[in-house]
Amino acid sequence: MSFNLSKLWSRKQTPQSEKMPGTNQVPNSAGGWSFAVDDWTRLDRFLLLGTEGGSFYSSERALTRENATAVERCVAADGLRVVRRIVEISHGGRAAKNDAAIFVLAMAAKLGSDLTRRAALDALPRVCRTGTHLMHFAASVEAFGGWGRGTRTAIGRWYTGKPVGELARQVVKYQARDGWSNRDLLRLAHPKAQSPAQDAIFKWVVAGELASTEGVEHIAAFEQAKKATEVAEIVKLVRDHDLPREALPTQWLSEAKVWEALLERMPMTAMIRNLATMTRVGLLAPLGESSKRIVERLANQDALRKARVHPIAVLAALMTYKAGRGVRGQHTWTPVSSIVDALDGAFYASFANVEATGKATLLALDVSSSMSCSEVAGIPGLTPRVASAALALVTAATEPQHAFVAFQTKLTELDISPKWRLDRAIKAVSDLSFGGTDCSLPMRWATERKLGVDTFVVYTDSETWAGPVHPVQALREYRQVSGRPAKSAVVGMVSNGFTIADPSDAGMLDVVGFDTATPAVIADFARTVPASA
Repeated sequence: MSFNLSKLWSRKQTPQSEKMPGTNQVPNSAGGWSFAVDDWTRLDRFLLLGTEGGSFYSSERALTRENATAVERCVAADGLRVVRRIVEISHGGRAAKNDAAIFVLAMAAKLGSDLTRRAALDALPRVCRTGTHLMHFAASVEAFGGWGRGTRTAIGRWYTGKPVGELARQVVKYQARDGWSNRDLLRLAHPKAQSPAQDAIFKWVVAGELASTEGVEHIAAFEQAKKATEVAEIVKLVRDHDLPREALPTQWLSEAKVWEALLERMPMTAMIRNLATMTRVGLLAPLGESSKRIVERLANQDALRKARVHPIAVLAALMTYKAGRGVRGQHTWTPVSSIVDALDGAFYASFANVEATGKATLLALDVSSSMSCSEVAGIPGLTPRVASAALALVTAATEPQHAFVAFQTKLTELDISPKWRLDRAIKAVSDLSFGGTDCSLPMRWATERKLGVDTFVVYTDSETWAGPVHPVQALREYRQVSGRPAKSAVVGMVSNGFTIADPSDAGMLDVVGFDTATPAVIADFARTVPASA
């Protein structure tokens, strides 16, 4: 009786719990085998997704250490390239938060070559655009060995390089963060004031003295606000001197009239962040003028992009505002439906413009247990599972030929329409059961049903382990059976070191989730010369 040994070993069918023959796969954190991303991809994932909250398999500390080690290798290999990438992502508003960019900039400024250090410090104003950013940088520099002459000079230039009016706003709005204050930074940097007004600002920061108000009216208004006893005084100071919310004593922040004055010149990101508060104090109501103004601003795509409003910021605001209750506090409010709709529209508008490819696209969402833990960019409630559903809708809204599936160790067809509001799509995914991870299911499912798919777009953390074949093997089987040169774009939703995309396969692409450029990159990939079948 013969025995078929090919059932036990095959280059075409390898269980995900085993390494594919002839590849450089590595063990992933779930007990399966995946491809390792290179250090430069790890740098991008760190800059774009951060490590707040850790992942299903790694603590926040461990995941940060893994990423930092990879980034340090990038700095050693080509520090100037690292600095260019930091500026490109940070200044371009492509990341939800700037924290990782500031951390890596500090690493380059302290651990890089002389050229890298100079480039990093020269880039400081473009990456650290606010006082908060600068104090984050100071804290990060301490972690990499402390201050030197170059650091002191660069921080001094940050202050002296700003116009007087902008400098006054910065020192009022951002007075202390991360255990640092403007006073600390100025005393260490010792910058030489470039004008009498700048000198007056420095003296006020360091010694609390405001000998003259000429040219520093913003600071004088801040001092007056501390002594105000009537709402009308605060409203006038806000309107006359553009005082931000942070400059006002807490007792005035429950007054609708104060928020009405703040709203008149409130920056876009601050407006989105404070929608719940403005609703709670009674400023925002159905058919109200302030509500109408907010809806109009959220519909302004040019203003959204100019303000670097990131999709995650909009999504986080939508999730919180629609809920009518704060994640951490006890405050409640009744959401205004027109504002919810406007946030929904602003989410799509915050991505780069994408033209339809006309390709048949299968959007496959990993809903396994590992995608249901941790937080994307440290946003409470924004798990990789939830975030992937929202991100997939951007492609679905562009591509007329698409279908949705969700998978863990079994696959579920999803009747999600791109015409749905985000909260409805998120709920549809959130209600699905958890399970293990088999990233080969979308390709196997399409093969079994003889579907015509041009591009598989898989949103996952690549911690796959439960399938009878590897995803890349399933893709090649689909190509062979269907005769279609199908491609696969793998959207990484966690800042780990793994991907299911085979780097040697030109028809597979690894991209980072919630990079504002990701949908456009996927579209460009889909419309290029097909992979070989």
